[in-house]
Amino acid sequence: MTRLPNLASLPGRSVADPAGEALFISDLHLSPRQPQLTELFLHWLATRARGAGALYILGDLFDAWIGDDDDSFVDVEAGLAEVVKGGTHCRLLHGNRDFLLGRRFARRTGIALLRDPTRITLAGEPVLLMHGDLLCTDDAPYQRFRRRVRNPLVRWLFLRQSLDRRRQMAANYRQQSTRAMASKTAEIMDVNAATVLRYMCRYRVRRLIHGHTHRPADHTLQLDGVPAHRHVLADWSPTIGEVLVSGDGSLAREAVRPLGVATACAG
Repeated sequence: MTRLPNLASLPGRSVADPAGEALFISDLHLSPRQPQLTELFLHWLATRARGAGALYILGDLFDAWIGDDDDSFVDVEAGLAEVVKGGTHCRLLHGNRDFLLGRRFARRTGIALLRDPTRITLAGEPVLLMHGDLLCTDDAPYQRFRRRVRNPLVRWLFLRQSLDRRRQMAANYRQQSTRAMASKTAEIMDVNAATVLRYMCRYRVRRLIHGHTHRPADHTLQLDGVPAHRHVLADWSPTIGEVLVSGDGSLAREAVRPLGVATACAG
């Protein structure tokens, strides 16, 4: 368990400090091709997430989101809406797979869409939230691709296509992405240390939470001679997920397992 230091709030705009527990997840990559994973997430939503002060989803909730007119995830949308109705504040950052999540999705679920990065406060401490792909600056081809597909004109042209056409384009992208990742070194696909420090300095924080790399860990680094912390969220599979839980001034990792399998906590 990592204790949160009692730091004074730094200047700048932040999302309000949530009352009660705050839960952080990312990189579930929900897909119709993995119904067991969706079942695991929906059960967790209906049980553990209910009653939490806030749920932060830091990108790639979906393996592909091709527009708010797609009805492939109505069960997930309903589950999220129920959690919001129960009083949990749900907030979502776009990931590299679901950056087309838009206002209609937000209205249907009650989720607030956040910018990447977003600064929040936890126990009075400023904390920076990111999906994490912006930190991977050593992967220059990916960063160029990211800028291209997020261009408003490119997004508009994509959303003008039929649903069937968009599904095929998304499938083709997954195949291309798999081939591209196979040809890259692990170091290139990880975060760049200097970029991490630059973002933390820019947003005046000593704690960063992000996903994307699928390398869950808690890192301690030096920022202007003072200890700082970077928490990397885990990706989910049909057999296990993980949540970073903020409560009582501490951060802890909590395993999510299918119904009937014991849930363990990781310190």
